[in-house]
Amino acid sequence: MKRRVVVTGLGAVTPIGNTVADYWDGLCRGKVGIDRITRFDTADYKVKLAAQVKDFSPTDRMDAKAARRMELFSQYAVAAAREAVEDAGLIMEEEDPFRAGIIISSGIGSLTQVETACEKLKTKGPGRVNPLLVPMMISNMAAGNVSIQTGFRGKCTSVVTACASGTNSIGDAFRAIQYQDADMMLAGGAESCICPTGVAGFMALTALSEQVDPLRASIPFDKDRSGFVLGEGAGVVLLEELEHAKKRGAKIYGELIGYGATADAYHITSPCEDGSGAARAMELAMEEGGIEGKDVDYINAHGTSTYYNDLFETRAIKKALGKGADQVVINSTKSMTGHLLGAAGGIEFVACMKTLENGLIHQTMGTRETEGECDLNYAIGSPVKRNVRFAMSNSLGFGGHNATLLAKQYEG
Repeated sequence: MKRRVVVTGLGAVTPIGNTVADYWDGLCRGKVGIDRITRFDTADYKVKLAAQVKDFSPTDRMDAKAARRMELFSQYAVAAAREAVEDAGLIMEEEDPFRAGIIISSGIGSLTQVETACEKLKTKGPGRVNPLLVPMMISNMAAGNVSIQTGFRGKCTSVVTACASGTNSIGDAFRAIQYQDADMMLAGGAESCICPTGVAGFMALTALSEQVDPLRASIPFDKDRSGFVLGEGAGVVLLEELEHAKKRGAKIYGELIGYGATADAYHITSPCEDGSGAARAMELAMEEGGIEGKDVDYINAHGTSTYYNDLFETRAIKKALGKGADQVVINSTKSMTGHLLGAAGGIEFVACMKTLENGLIHQTMGTRETEGECDLNYAIGSPVKRNVRFAMSNSLGFGGHNATLLAKQYEG
């Protein structure tokens, strides 16, 4: 018999705020975290904009020695995870650490370490490569470093499903608690690849927006959308078995009631044209949650601002929700944060939890006018005040990965 799972802690490092409070305030105010790339010279690049994390100080949440042994994506993960633990009021000395697990993912790991190592290998030889190259580079080290920094000693894994990584991680952590592998799980994603190789690679795919106006670069569902904006950061939540949370008097943000994961079996970068794969992920989440399409109040869409993603995701929502698609409010957090790749699902699920708590659906910023099949309510023009009982979060990843989480207001 599956156990009930609730969300008791939130943590975030984003381009619009390095704590959950600042991140949520930014979403509510329509703060756009996109600006000119400052990490490297973009003179030879068609793409000039990204959504970088600003004013991040790793030593605010970890000691300097530990921080030096981590790449940015791991630092972001540790900062977000520690915030989630603190937010939950969790005292690990009072817990069985082997019943506390971690699934925190990165779609890429550290491209910066690879770039640096390749340059040193070419110019100075193999003897000059950083001895910590591998443990700083590999994508599982976000989870590994969070374990070391928090003392969680249970299941500790990393799911790599490109842009669906964060959402799959939360879903798999949900399963771990449901089926008694753990009582608590830190779950989410972390990413940092705003570097020459990362930008050049996505640029070569013609996936990135070449807009120079930050307010018109990431415009999901807009008729003039032209590509996504690369972002970075981390989003981590603490999931907890309901009775365990109640026993320690934890604050409950919401209850996670459904998870769906599918594959398109279609194309390495494009979602399935009819939206059937993403639709089935939503349907599975709703079936597990015991609700119908008409019951869904809000969807935090994958909403990348690429032409095909937004069109095919809209088709998927219509297919999954049926007539309910005409009533649901949809938004895209990426309109303000850019696309955090493997971390996107983490920060977007945090946004869902804050929406359940506050009854405010943030605006899809920058988006002005839609056309054709993109004819749903995308929260254009202003935030939407609405009591949200059921919230859904979608993520779609290169390779055809689809993942959906379904949460509800906690009702005892």
